Order: sequence, then structure tokens, then C-alpha cells
Amino acid sequence: MSKTRVLQLAELGVPGAAIGAASGAVVGLLVAAVGHPIGWAAVGALTLGVPLALLGAGYGAIAATGWFRPGVFAPVAIYWMLGFPLSRLVHETVTPALLGGSFAPPSDVLTFLLFQALVSMGYAIGFIWLHERIAPHWLMRIQDHNPAARTMFAVYVKQASAMWEARESKRARRNTGRDRPRAAASSSGAARARSRRSS
Repeated sequence: MSKTRVLQLAELGVPGAAIGAASGAVVGLLVAAVGHPIGWAAVGALTLGVPLALLGAGYGAIAATGWFRPGVFAPVAIYWMLGFPLSRLVHETVTPALLGGSFAPPSDVLTFLLFQALVSMGYAIGFIWLHERIAPHWLMRIQDHNPAARTMFAVYVKQASAMWEARESKRARRNTGRDRPRAAASSSGAARARSRRSS
């Protein structure tokens, strides 16, 4: 893979990396809010935010290959079912070491990973929701110099067009359904009026 292609894919990963880093920062703020020292919160934000940012960037790069498509949740869920537990394992293991202790993985790693895999479903939903709102704006901004971004942006535009057409079609069917009873009622009224005139 050429250096240019690598740079293009890295640029596509910016929205996902930003979401991952922000997730780590939120965890750090929550840790500080419950009374832990600021240093502890900052290190915790770093040890979780960095893995999540790398995985978020990886999501953007993989999406450029067509493996992830807008509006399709299952591949994203599988991605984070694998990635989120590993990020939490790094967070749990490395944080004590950076605070002056030793590397301390959870006592029951398998149970820990399984529980984090369950939690990852919520994270995946939040990630894809944010990504599909941030990424199109970023892709539109960089598409002039990044062909991969141009291709991905076209996919988002196609998806948005399909959703808009489906919504309009549904609205038209709903309106047609409302108009039918009115039409039937008016033709019935006209028939009654003709019947009265003839009698």
C-alpha cells in the first residue's frame, strides 16, 4: 500500500478517532466527578481514550473498503464487541502501572471481557449514531484532495437519498390512504343526492 493511500485512509479515520478520544475524556471526567484525584482521572482518560481512538480511526479506514456501510449496524456491533473489551482490558491493566503501581489485569479476565462485550453494544450504538452525523461533514470537507473520501461521501449521499425517497413514498401512501375514505364518502354523498333528486 502506498504512502498516499495510507494518508488518505488515516484522514478518513479522523471522525472515529475523535469520538474514541472524547469517550476516554468523558470517562476521565466521570472518574473525577466521583471524587478520585485529577491525576488518576487524566491517566484513566488516556489509557482508555487512546485505544478507543485507534479503533475509531480503524473503523474509518475499514469503512473505506466497503466493509462498513451507512445504516448497517451488525458489522459495527461485531467490531466493537471485539474492540471495546480489549480497550477496557488495556485501561484496567495499564492505568495502575502509570500511576506508580504494577500492571494489574482483572482477576477473572474472561468474565471481565464477556461483560465488556455486553457493554460494547451500547457503545456501538452511540458510536455509529455520532459517526454518521459527523463523518459526512468531514468527508465533504476533504473530498477535493482525497479520492477515498469522495467515494465514501458518495455512499453517504446515496444512503441519504434512499432514506429520503423511502420516507416520501411512505408519506405519499399514508396521504393516499387518507384521501380514499374522503373520496368514497363524497361519491356516496353524491349518489344519495342524485337519488333524492330522482325521487
